[in-house]
Amino acid sequence: MARAEIVTLVVLAFTGITFAQYQPTWPSIDDRPLPEWYDEAKFGIFIHWGVFSVPSFGSEWFWWNWQGSPNPLYVEFMKMNYPPAFTYADFASQFHAEFWNPSEWADVFKASGAKYVS
Repeated sequence: MARAEIVTLVVLAFTGITFAQYQPTWPSIDDRPLPEWYDEAKFGIFIHWGVFSVPSFGSEWFWWNWQGSPNPLYVEFMKMNYPPAFTYADFASQFHAEFWNPSEWADVFKASGAKYVS
């Protein structure tokens, strides 16, 4: 698959293009068909990358586990590694994406055999 095709697939995945009408109910969502390409794929890559990556602790649910429904492990991590007045928004100034190299990532994803990236 050419790099341009991979980039196009990633863009389409992030835009959430849909032609069907669904209601905000579980039955409506459950009635949606799986795309054939997704259902037949044996391996795909899901990327979750954002401000929550800065502390490199836990997952994309970092804020929830620290502030929303405090998990003692997260609270202690913050006490040990950041000043008392530090907020989740303060991570944003530290999110530099210095290792962001879309061409390299596309090569790695292709070499892995992944059939989709989302």
